[in-house]
Amino acid sequence: MRYRTRVTAPVAALFGTAAALAAGAGTARAAGTGGSSPAPAGRDAAPGAETVDDPVFPTLGNAGYRVRAYHLDVAWDATTRLVDVTATLEIRAEQDLDRFSLDALGLDIRSVDVDGRAATFEQAGEKLRITPARVLCAHDGATVRIAYSADPRRTLTHTGWVATPDGFAVAGQPDAAHTVFPCNDHPTDKADFTFRITVPEGLRGVANGILERTETLDGGRTAYTYRSRSPMATELVQITVGDYVVKDRPGPHGLPLRDIVPTARAAALEPALALTPGLVDWLEQRLGAFPFETYGLLPCNSDDPNAFDFTGLETQTLTLYKPNFLLQEEAKIGSHMMHELVHSWFGNSVSPATWADLWLNEGHADFYGLLYRYERGWPDSLGLTTMEARMKDTYARGDQWRHDSGPVAKPNAVNLFDNQRYLGGVLTLYALRELIGEDAFHAVERAFLARYRDSAATTEDYIAVASSVSGQDVTGFLRDWLYGTTTPRMPNHPDWTVTPVASALAAPHARSAGRYHDASATLG
Repeated sequence: MRYRTRVTAPVAALFGTAAALAAGAGTARAAGTGGSSPAPAGRDAAPGAETVDDPVFPTLGNAGYRVRAYHLDVAWDATTRLVDVTATLEIRAEQDLDRFSLDALGLDIRSVDVDGRAATFEQAGEKLRITPARVLCAHDGATVRIAYSADPRRTLTHTGWVATPDGFAVAGQPDAAHTVFPCNDHPTDKADFTFRITVPEGLRGVANGILERTETLDGGRTAYTYRSRSPMATELVQITVGDYVVKDRPGPHGLPLRDIVPTARAAALEPALALTPGLVDWLEQRLGAFPFETYGLLPCNSDDPNAFDFTGLETQTLTLYKPNFLLQEEAKIGSHMMHELVHSWFGNSVSPATWADLWLNEGHADFYGLLYRYERGWPDSLGLTTMEARMKDTYARGDQWRHDSGPVAKPNAVNLFDNQRYLGGVLTLYALRELIGEDAFHAVERAFLARYRDSAATTEDYIAVASSVSGQDVTGFLRDWLYGTTTPRMPNHPDWTVTPVASALAAPHARSAGRYHDASATLG
């Protein structure tokens, strides 16, 4: 994996004045650990590539550098309903750079500086191109500071903003974090994150991770500073402002749980929130210790059914939900809550190396969500009450889904979040478990999570771990399940049959490109 050094500066130093930031950059240059300088003789600087060649989103991400840390200083104006932000990025050049780019869309950028020196910049499509005053040399670090404002209500082709009556929340998956802050918006470039959120009296600012500092400012304003203690992909960032109350409770093995709940609904939502400790305990028995410093739910403070087009979204350490969904009885919400919790391991701790690897996230989330459902005897929308019955039904649909949506691990931007990535992924995992046995399957799962914790992994990485840990080469077996155009035979179930393809059927659960959501099959 890429080189990454954890930022250890005190929190108070991360959000200094412009003069302090410039002084800090000067100190780094003097120490030889940062700054920019002329390219050495005989070496030519060049612009960094404006893509990482993701097979689903080929224009997403940027090359030539990696981000080590983001510091987002966000101020919410309740009168104008605009946010004013200073984004400070600590980057490390991987080549001599005379220009580099970040992903950015819908942001009103006022200024950019690199190591305290004004940089020229232009916004072209969804890229922010930055030309520093001096060349960035390979292996050097640099501090990039961008001042901008944004309107969460702005209409864009796709957006990571969720506007609410009293503020906003963030939903960046898969390709919209850069509508909230300039970033290298691809899950392979994980970084450390610190947030400082300034809000007017009566509101609360919340973000991923742990609250480290609260400041009382002039005019009744309050600034909340949070730090994520594990590296995070940009699509998993959560920043929210609103009339919320924080509800703390103990989780298994000392894990602190914190929910961010609309004040007016705190009592009504408590039955759902109280389910989390039991969910965590059940999953830790199967996947190992929870991978982050805290976990909780954020029922977003909005009754607008169109505010966001998903039920739950796994932003790191704080899952975003529609509040009305969580007002239902446990049998209606428990398996979906499990689905979202699973993403803390599959999707957040271990991110997809490309968006074609999404089945690793969604297949695993639905797999354990369904196991949890049937263990508790909750029938699904088909009236099925066992995992075997559900998999037999899914198996029968296999060729149709491959015809309509392609193989499990070969999506495109339009069908990325359809049934193939969810139940198609579940069926693949079920087939692997049938082949190698339950004990070996659990060993594979834990080994994969341990090996790629806090990083990103490909489908081939999972196949390699499965082969190594199970003691048998499952490469061809899994590639057939994940990339084949027809459904392979199911181990231990020679009587299972696949329904012939009806060519006129539409793709199941297909969603329009540009705005996605986590629509788990475990809901039904």
